[in-house]
Amino acid sequence: MHELSVVANLFEILEEKVREKKGTKIFSVKLQVGALAGVVPEMLMTAFDIYKKDTIASEAELEIKKIPLKVQCKDCHKVMVKDDFIFICDQCDSTNLKTLEGTEMILEKMDIEV
Repeated sequence: MHELSVVANLFEILEEKVREKKGTKIFSVKLQVGALAGVVPEMLMTAFDIYKKDTIASEAELEIKKIPLKVQCKDCHKVMVKDDFIFICDQCDSTNLKTLEGTEMILEKMDIEV
């Protein structure tokens, strides 16, 4: 479960941001996680709950906004959301696709006590 190491890195970022703002506690964390970000959102939430114990985020809630995989065909220029992860254009059957969204993992927001 590499989600635990992802959460460990996330906590380094969270703790740094809290120090910058002279905060004392994290109430909530909101992430955007792409469909091809390489993590399973449910396992990420479990890892967050395990990791937060005895930290400044011990009572924090993690919210994950799932970002679908959005691609554009380089041949016909159609933009589409791919739920099936089959990289073939729905319009012209080309495999020449460019990924527009869905690979990211972004810390969107965190609520802290200062």
